[in-house]
Amino acid sequence: MIRSFIKWFVTPSQKPIVEDVDLYAKIVELENRIANLEEENIETSNSLYELGNSIDAVDVRIDILSLEAFTKNV
Repeated sequence: MIRSFIKWFVTPSQKPIVEDVDLYAKIVELENRIANLEEENIETSNSLYELGNSIDAVDVRIDILSLEAFTKNV
């Protein structure tokens, strides 16, 4: 039993160790994906900045309206 295990363990595998993969094509694909993600990141950051500015503007307007309502009642 141990002999058969050792024989099985030592015999070469029929499967190739390294598959035939075009590494250059994978690198180019990953670089393109990184470029697209960076562009999306910039767009998302700009959108968040615009939303933040809009929220600040609405907050200021709410403060003005609440002060006007408060001064009219006094």
